[in-house]
Amino acid sequence: MSKYLISIVGPTAIGKTALSIKLATHFNTEIVSADSRQFFKEMQIGTAAPTADELSAAKHHFIHHKSIEDNYNVGAFEVDAITKLSELYQTHDVVIMVGGSGLYVDAVTKGLDEFPNVKPEIREQLNTALETKGLITLQEQLKELDLKTYNTIAIENPHRVIRALEVCIGSGKPYSSFLNKDKKQRQFKTISIGLTADREIIYNRINSRVDIMVKEGLLEEAKALIPKQHLNALNTVGYKELFNYFNGEWTLDFAISEIKKNTRRFAKRQLTWFKKNKDTFWFDYQTNVKEIIATIERNIKS
Repeated sequence: MSKYLISIVGPTAIGKTALSIKLATHFNTEIVSADSRQFFKEMQIGTAAPTADELSAAKHHFIHHKSIEDNYNVGAFEVDAITKLSELYQTHDVVIMVGGSGLYVDAVTKGLDEFPNVKPEIREQLNTALETKGLITLQEQLKELDLKTYNTIAIENPHRVIRALEVCIGSGKPYSSFLNKDKKQRQFKTISIGLTADREIIYNRINSRVDIMVKEGLLEEAKALIPKQHLNALNTVGYKELFNYFNGEWTLDFAISEIKKNTRRFAKRQLTWFKKNKDTFWFDYQTNVKEIIATIERNIKS
């Protein structure tokens, strides 16, 4: 196998974008983004998408190519990303992928788990239950039907809860029973590079990034999206908290503190997800890029 995908993972604000550009420059190649919120063109500041200078430093794919009104999910991304990689491997032996969305990274490197078809009315019923009875009721239902999934998914995310429940109800089997089956074969070898740091450093970097976002116009960006705040894409840290501020439910200072807190929680979940891959080569975020390149090239040669 002579084609390689260098997958850069790690918690938010750790420096993945900067590393991806350095690696793309070294290998004279292009970058595929696997950050599920950077797909949307209306969400630039709040998703810490690459700047214009960064985008011009290396060719990127799957940055701001969709609208928040588009029905775009991880399954569609898997198809699009594999198609794009096939194109890129016509002229490159190495391609860089970067992103903090663990499920989207795994969709490319391993393929998605296969789930049974579920009648659409089941999801409709669950959405109605969410509106009338609240998320806690659905969480309790999932706890009864599939304790393993209840303990492992982002239980505060209603879309994740509903997805797991509809599979449980529609199939009569736990959602978790469909996970981690045989994965799809890929025509490339993945070399996974992880960036990390002490938890205090990660949290301080997150707090600083949020402050920078606010200075760069995050409030104005979120305010313009108020009419569309019901869309799934905007159920995202950095936006949903500001909607509570604009709707008069929170003060601005409290909303910003919640963005920082929820981003820190997200970073913790990211590390938990990425640490499951025992083949990842982990580096401190300040490691010289030459050391990382040496590790990659050793693996390619071997």
